[in-house]
Amino acid sequence: MITYLKQTGSAIIYFNNEILWGYIGLFLILSSIFYLTFRSRFMVIRDFPKIFQYFLTSSRAPKENKFGTSSLKVFFASLGGCIGIGNLATVAMAIKLGGPGALFWVCLVSFLGAIVKYAEIFLGLKFRVRNTFRGYDGGPMYFLQKAFPKLRFLPVLSCVFLCIYGVDIYMFSVVKTSFVHNFSLPTTPVVLMLLALVLVSVWGGIERVGGISTVLLPVFLVLYAGLSLWMLVEYRDVFPGLLKTVLISAFTGHGAVGGFVGSTFILTLSKGLSSAAYASDIGVGFASVLQSEVASDDIQKQASLSIFVVFLNTFVVCLCSMLLILVTNVWQLPIMDGGLLIQKALTTSFKNMSYFMPFFLFLVGYPSLISSLLVGVKAARFIHKKWGPRFYYLYAIFSFVIFSYFSSYYALIFLVLASGLLNVINMTAILKLRRDIDFTL
Repeated sequence: MITYLKQTGSAIIYFNNEILWGYIGLFLILSSIFYLTFRSRFMVIRDFPKIFQYFLTSSRAPKENKFGTSSLKVFFASLGGCIGIGNLATVAMAIKLGGPGALFWVCLVSFLGAIVKYAEIFLGLKFRVRNTFRGYDGGPMYFLQKAFPKLRFLPVLSCVFLCIYGVDIYMFSVVKTSFVHNFSLPTTPVVLMLLALVLVSVWGGIERVGGISTVLLPVFLVLYAGLSLWMLVEYRDVFPGLLKTVLISAFTGHGAVGGFVGSTFILTLSKGLSSAAYASDIGVGFASVLQSEVASDDIQKQASLSIFVVFLNTFVVCLCSMLLILVTNVWQLPIMDGGLLIQKALTTSFKNMSYFMPFFLFLVGYPSLISSLLVGVKAARFIHKKWGPRFYYLYAIFSFVIFSYFSSYYALIFLVLASGLLNVINMTAILKLRRDIDFTL
């Protein structure tokens, strides 16, 4: 029985990684990137200075009406859903499996792919509706109704996948395990404390989730960028050779070295593209749900801030992570856990990292946990206004607790599958509604 379950799990993972993300999803993402980039006249590059100015003014902008949440809180709630421990691990594994050249493709596709995220959020804002909580509801479940009016089951199916994806048991387990192992704490109190913090935050809605993310995420970004910059200065002598290796490997693959088994150009490209899509949350729909809560009625301006979210995620978090494991050569070690690769790289310069890691992981993991769960709650409410959130909270509590004591392998299979299916559904809808998207700022 156990052997059968493992074989089934492996088959699902293969289907998701190789078929959904490897062929269908990537085809849709690349098609969307090329089409929307040309249709918007390279908006991501052309209007980036203006978008950065929007971000600076959003911190001082008052709420425009009594409905919705401030732009800054929504921005950081969306960033919290994008940045996470899984994000760090994913881009690290892109280097591990695809070689140094994956860095080039992750950065390129993430930055250009920001136009897809703009389109996704624009549609979520355009078709959003007011709710009874003095806010708004929007996201893929609403623009799917416009894209495929005859397929009434599709928005509900999308919400089911969002509900599954919203309970991030992997991130919960990593944060819990870090405190338990590094400080020799008993598991149960740590699980209950972390669970209480997550639930109390999500019960406060987007205002509380956004407020927490606004405080914690800037601390994480400054801290992570500072640690990375310190290490990169230490390893500055390897940069000329590393840059050459990255550019050559990006188009030719990379031969076997150390614990790295080698990669072809196709593998390097595939891992770079899929990691970029996952790391920047392109096509999954989380950002669209969260951004729809904003009080602003300026759809283009608010949607354009998602481009800056992708920029921060790509060129602060992802780029630093990949450079760290490259300059320290830990990517050549026989370690198949992306999170451990990052930790191993950091410990080469910071020897007492084991005491610091729990708080470091909490800074990045907690905002992501509460942002993801909030999206799941909103999706559950779409399925059934009264009973949806109640059952979903029970499901979340059960999942977080159970998989804190047992392997999360089989649950992770469904999370991975949900992300791939969401990508296919949402990208198809975005292409269908392409004429409804306005790219003027």
